[in-house]
Amino acid sequence: MTTGELTSPQVAQRARRGRTGAGRQLHAGPVTYVVLTVFALASLAPLVWTAIAASRTAHRLDETPPPLWFGGNLFKNLQSAWDQAGLGTAMFNSVIVAGTITVSTVLFSTLAGFAFAKLRFRFSGLLLLLTVGTMMIPPQLAVVPLYLWMSDLGWSNQLQTVILPSLVTAFGTFFMRQYLVQALPTELIEAARVDGASSLRIVWHVVFPAARPAMAVLGLLTFVFAWNDFLWPIIALNQQNPTVQVALNSLGTGYVPDQAVIMAGALLGTLPLLFAFLLFGKQIVGGIMQGAIKG
Repeated sequence: MTTGELTSPQVAQRARRGRTGAGRQLHAGPVTYVVLTVFALASLAPLVWTAIAASRTAHRLDETPPPLWFGGNLFKNLQSAWDQAGLGTAMFNSVIVAGTITVSTVLFSTLAGFAFAKLRFRFSGLLLLLTVGTMMIPPQLAVVPLYLWMSDLGWSNQLQTVILPSLVTAFGTFFMRQYLVQALPTELIEAARVDGASSLRIVWHVVFPAARPAMAVLGLLTFVFAWNDFLWPIIALNQQNPTVQVALNSLGTGYVPDQAVIMAGALLGTLPLLFAFLLFGKQIVGGIMQGAIKG
């Protein structure tokens, strides 16, 4: 028998070693489950409290101790928040704004990241440095000139005022550049060029498949940020054409704001994010794991 051949007992012995060695590392202990449970409950606590507060009355929320379980006014408060804030129009506008910003940011950031990562052109290092440097500028400094620019274009109180400044981000470009440096082999691009593939075909058939995990993560982060953005939309839009966050701001007005209705509005504004994660969470997590395995 040669050294490369194994008998059945030897194969079984090696299998047992694998199960007792590397396989044992895959099992989590009780402490791990306790820690994960604590972190999961702590993460869910704000959302659960929002739902509890949305199901109560404003008078009950002012009492001590606060309620710790659901009441019977949830659907009433949700309807009040929906009607008072005009959330139908606001939800539609937020879907348009967040969806457009997400698609454009992922697309343009991937293209720019690929150019910085794999293409050779003059002043690429300087341009990348300038791009990353814009991340150090507080966004509040750009509010006044950006508002004047949009007013000159005649776009006041229109959705493109919110969409245009966020079509691509420095963070997204840098994020995709860092990912593609490691995930996309230069030899693969050169092989495609040798086969006669055009730049557009290389991007579509080589770059996008390799960048898919990072694109999924960037898309999720961008959508959440665009959906929750409040500073620029509250300046650029009004209550007649609002996004969700601008519309929810109207619930806090009045001599005595109804905290239960405000919590109901906050819950309505959060539900689309949860729904999006339930729909695409598996693909996003799978993309992250795929990128980790390739890395």
